[in-house]
Amino acid sequence: MPSADLSRLAALHGVATSYSPSPDRTVAASVTAVTRALAALGVDAGTPEAVRAALAARERERAERLLPPTVVGWGTGVPPALAALPGGTLLLVRTEQGETRPSAENLPPGVHRVTATAPDGRTGEAHLIVAPPGLPAPPARSYGLLVQLYSLLSRRSWGMGDLADLGELADWAGRTLGAGFVQINPLHAAVPGPPTDPSPYRPSSRRFPDPVHLRIEDVPEFAYLSESKGEGAGAGVEGAEGRARLEGPLRRAAELREAVLDKGALIDRDAVWAAKKAALEAVVDEVPLGPGRLAAYRDFLAEQGQALEDHATWCALAEVHGPAWHTWPAPLRDPRSPGTARARRELAARVDFHSRLAWLTDTQLTAVQRTAREAGMPLGIVHDLAVGVHPEGSDAWAQQDTLAAGMSVGAPPDAFNARGQDWGLPPWRPDRLAACGYAPFRALLQALFRYAGALRIDHVMGLFRLWWVPRGLPPTEGTYVRYDAEAMLAVLVLEASRAGAVVIGEDLGTVEPGVRETLRERGVYGTSVLWFERDWEGDGRPLPPETWRADCLATVTTHDLPPTASRLTGEHVGLRDGLGLLTRPLAEEHAEAAADTAEWLDLLTRLGLLHGHGTDGTVSTRADGTAATEEEARIQAVHRYLLRTPARMIGVWLPDGVGDRRPQNLPGTWDQYPNWRLPVADAQGRPVTLEDLTASPRLRALLDVVRTRTDRPGGAEGTGGGSNTSTVDSADGADGADRADAPGRT
Repeated sequence: MPSADLSRLAALHGVATSYSPSPDRTVAASVTAVTRALAALGVDAGTPEAVRAALAARERERAERLLPPTVVGWGTGVPPALAALPGGTLLLVRTEQGETRPSAENLPPGVHRVTATAPDGRTGEAHLIVAPPGLPAPPARSYGLLVQLYSLLSRRSWGMGDLADLGELADWAGRTLGAGFVQINPLHAAVPGPPTDPSPYRPSSRRFPDPVHLRIEDVPEFAYLSESKGEGAGAGVEGAEGRARLEGPLRRAAELREAVLDKGALIDRDAVWAAKKAALEAVVDEVPLGPGRLAAYRDFLAEQGQALEDHATWCALAEVHGPAWHTWPAPLRDPRSPGTARARRELAARVDFHSRLAWLTDTQLTAVQRTAREAGMPLGIVHDLAVGVHPEGSDAWAQQDTLAAGMSVGAPPDAFNARGQDWGLPPWRPDRLAACGYAPFRALLQALFRYAGALRIDHVMGLFRLWWVPRGLPPTEGTYVRYDAEAMLAVLVLEASRAGAVVIGEDLGTVEPGVRETLRERGVYGTSVLWFERDWEGDGRPLPPETWRADCLATVTTHDLPPTASRLTGEHVGLRDGLGLLTRPLAEEHAEAAADTAEWLDLLTRLGLLHGHGTDGTVSTRADGTAATEEEARIQAVHRYLLRTPARMIGVWLPDGVGDRRPQNLPGTWDQYPNWRLPVADAQGRPVTLEDLTASPRLRALLDVVRTRTDRPGGAEGTGGGSNTSTVDSADGADGADRADAPGRT
């Protein structure tokens, strides 16, 4: 048990000395975890004497300071921290807009600087974040598609789904079926391989997207290399040489596409990137930018500034020394060292190449969002923000001053995982974030909101606290470290409101009391998954649809869970058994899964949502006159259940529309299962192209169910519907406790 002095010191730095895996149980954090977390915050707590000295220094600093490093205000009122200053304190506010004001009243939204001078002569200066009181709700109730972009291959893609495929899907879904959004996986830049970590949730950089998602043919300069004749930048001998350089990548692209779609191969991200990189090098080397394009590129460089230069420099250095920057020559491990500056000059061409790729990817992402909005989608593309970055990636290299050295983000032991989880992601230091006015977080959000109609935040509880695991220790030996949630939320609301974007928090699993209420107050939506919406503190039965919360994205499944067909048939149990993931006998797991399914089917039948059971294995017909199977009817029924809830956003997992059985990610596995490498497939495991998806009667029938009812929340099908203003106080309370079947993460 931590001593009283250590506990007090830890509390003053936001480090927890205990945690509650369930409402009726409290576990003490180990002294090692607490002292190492403090050490990562720059506090020596290695001996009782050091603890007493650090405690005295911290208490003295807090007593003497006039202002904390960052102050938060909501709306036009005076921020509470400024209102609490001693009487007679003089203020000077320098606004983001360039004004100087003697008062903190009626300030415009932004990140300002405030200087306070107290009557006793003390002074203080702080960042002042002023945000709107909250985000507005989405313009109307809508439904959308959920898909992992890499899995969405068209007959034009290069072996994995790309941004042109995403644009085509959004254009089709918006214009033809009235969809309001398409939600995708994080498109953050990955740490290059081979092998590249295929998980989109362990990126090299969260601020810059990965050029592996580019549609090469949509790069304007590509046309000058691919044309067989003509005048201008691609013509003549240079054009011929450039076209010759494209032959290999184009041939390889066709081979990769055919291997995945026709021969059962897994998606090979490294091979796809090798082909695209070779093609992009040919384009950049052989075709100069025109005057207008060059001006736009230079504007992008100026706008992104040091952050892009750092990212591109890391990419160039990784090509020479490998991606693990901790193993680079010592001078290169510091992004600000003279050695790094010299290497940047020597590798200027490669730094420019990687900067160009960031620009090209940004332009295609922006074009996709524009396409989605022009197709009638009120939100467009919902992008995903991973909870952290790879410790060897470009963000970890460039932001060493704001990351906690020797620490990794994870999750404590709970009913779902008794050993806890270590995600291998270095956390931000809350003290350094506050000291710089949350500049890295602001820059990250600004970058993502450039092309996002909405943003899903993975593990949104991380805005409040994160489980820090000291390097070399198991996840059980970690502890929670708290962040200034008010400041994090103020930055989030400020940047989202500037972009006119919606924010969705992934709040599944263990959520401490008050978090959901705070998020709701600021207009941040939650995530509700059908299988988990039960009365966990009562009889454990499914929550009536009218008691769900309205401010959420409601789905049947996610990328971390079995597709609906697999869950309804119990096939997911066999998959986990074959991989050795079950903790109980197979028969017991099967029986529990069957009972769960039977309970849901009974409820769907009683609510009149499961239409037309047949005796020959078919029920009803699709719009094109073909027969729909009983499995399809059940999948449609669970989506009708979502429509009965007041949820303002309804998400349909796209693979559910064609009967896919395979989860895209199976938590608890690494190389035992092909996580993040599977194309969308039908019930037999045959890959389904984007062209086939949009022509699928089965998918169309499911989306017809959703789109014709989305605008009528509550009571849209059958009888006994709920109210559009219903909330889920009972669900919130249940979700605040541990849920044994909540999805984990790798």
